[in-house]
Amino acid sequence: MKTIIVPTDFSPVSINAMNYAADMAIAIKAPLTLLHVYQIPVSYADTQAPLPIINVADIEELSRQQLEEAKNRLERVAGGAIPIHTELRLGSVVSELEDVCERLHPFAVIMGTKGASLVERLFLGSTTLSVLRKLTTPVIVVPPGSSFNGIKKITLACDFKAVGETLPADTIKEWVEVFGAELSVLNVDYDNRNFKPDTPEQSIVLHRLLQDAKPKYHFVENENVEDGISEFAETNNIDLIITIPKKQRLLDRLFQKSHTSRLAIHSHIPLLSVYEQD
Repeated sequence: MKTIIVPTDFSPVSINAMNYAADMAIAIKAPLTLLHVYQIPVSYADTQAPLPIINVADIEELSRQQLEEAKNRLERVAGGAIPIHTELRLGSVVSELEDVCERLHPFAVIMGTKGASLVERLFLGSTTLSVLRKLTTPVIVVPPGSSFNGIKKITLACDFKAVGETLPADTIKEWVEVFGAELSVLNVDYDNRNFKPDTPEQSIVLHRLLQDAKPKYHFVENENVEDGISEFAETNNIDLIITIPKKQRLLDRLFQKSHTSRLAIHSHIPLLSVYEQD
């Protein structure tokens, strides 16, 4: 089994994501890698107050101690059931995470979002969304207070557009198989606004690609896609929502918020982001 990577900054939200990841790793017997990326604080030369001298070695040592403490806590919980490794790096979270993923080819990256304070929400939200935009590895976003109790029900949010060219069917089927989960395919629309002439054909293509997973199909009327997905997931006790971030041109990205990004911030259920196939 490939490893699970957990980027952490030791905040309560990321510690919760670590616990979620550890329980998942134990359930599927996957190695766990804790990644902490530290940064050197930026000083502003135009301030009147004297600037403190920053000792990079002290920052690195403190980060190393925190990472080892986190590892030791999880090892006590795991009781030797899985190997737990650590990675300590200096740089930006996204670029260092990309580098680690290229080397380890992980099963998933698991991280938290939506902290308690406004500053924490802004920081964690921006970091998480940057990872969702740039990382092609499957990423699970764990909301605060969510714990891993197995994954019995998975919902794929689908718009039935360019299914054959974009659906990462093998990855979706792998997740269903690994956890022995039920798969439901959910389409949220309102007054057939998104129904196109090729929608019936696209639904047939999707069923052919996923038929080994025996999916069940659900169609929900809601003007707001994110609300429709969240309400369905909560009503049906869904354990994991799968979304597929669509590749968009630069101008589209600038003027249109993605459903995946908004779900990652607002959903109370863990979200798995799987990039569309090349």
